[in-house]
Amino acid sequence: MDETRHNWTKEAILEIYNKPLMELLYEAATIHRLRHDPNTVQVSTLVSIKTGGCSEDCGYCPQAARYHTNIEGNALMSVQQVKAQALRAKASGSSRVCMGAAWRNVKDGKAFDQVLEMVRTINKLDMEVCCTLGMITENQAKRLAEAGLYAYNHNLDTSEDYYKEVISTRGYQDRLDTIGNVRKTNVTVCSGGIIGMGETVEDRAGMLVALSTLNPQPESTPINALVAVEGTPLEDQKPVSIWDMVRMVATTRIVMPETQVRLSAGRTQMSREGQALCFFAGANSIFAGDTLLTTPNPDINEDMDMFKLLGLTPQKPFIKKGQPETVEASQSQYQALEEKPKWTRPKHVIERNELAKEKGKSLKL
Repeated sequence: MDETRHNWTKEAILEIYNKPLMELLYEAATIHRLRHDPNTVQVSTLVSIKTGGCSEDCGYCPQAARYHTNIEGNALMSVQQVKAQALRAKASGSSRVCMGAAWRNVKDGKAFDQVLEMVRTINKLDMEVCCTLGMITENQAKRLAEAGLYAYNHNLDTSEDYYKEVISTRGYQDRLDTIGNVRKTNVTVCSGGIIGMGETVEDRAGMLVALSTLNPQPESTPINALVAVEGTPLEDQKPVSIWDMVRMVATTRIVMPETQVRLSAGRTQMSREGQALCFFAGANSIFAGDTLLTTPNPDINEDMDMFKLLGLTPQKPFIKKGQPETVEASQSQYQALEEKPKWTRPKHVIERNELAKEKGKSLKL
């Protein structure tokens, strides 16, 4: 078996992406069968532990406070509320709970301490715990690892070139630095992106270059199809075609052979046949539940019917990596440092983001 490559170029990835579809599918499926069980798919549940009110201007996101999207925000959930959702997820077949908070970055204090307790609680349920909380420092990553975090999600979203057309309030390097901070712990990395935001095929390849040249490569890579939400700058984007999704999944599988490729947002727009092609091409993880943070997602019963039809089995937890130990807060080696990191704020202006912000202001009056 060939070693995983970390020297992929945009040209090499484009050559793969643009292969005749049947040849691309065959190559991706062959690699997938060598590295993974093709009939096993991980089922994860995404819980929005703090919704809305985010200060960022991500053009795809309905949780940005500056846009008017009719999203009902909520304060940080309690540990018991999250535990109850985790237990329901486990009963329905999920092996991983991913907790998302609409934060720019983690700040030391009571809220983060509460999240750490959520991590401890879910890990003790023998479920993989993932968090997506924005940018984090090395010390914060170590505190999450101590609590029993299995994975940290921080998507690159797109290529570095196209990133500045989508987001102006944080820098691409900050995302890479956050992944680097996670890599200083035993926590696995989950990082991917979104297609259908108006980017070119070259941009998609550029994102895969950024991910595949990381050493080690991310253990998980979500491939999201944009869900265009009214009120966001990208509200008028047409849905990406299923063939683009299949090509993106297949290409990701080839250049990142050991990674779990997550078929994430946008599945409500995909037929079962389309999703089956994605699984054949190398996707081996989905998010279950009727919402994905704030956007629609297939019902868990629909997914289980699809699994039965395709002969797929939900993956058990801790197959790829052993369960981390949980250190109680009273025995923690790492304490809050009250850090104030200087995450960047690029000063360029994205016209469509500004227009959506002004429209949001007028609707809120």
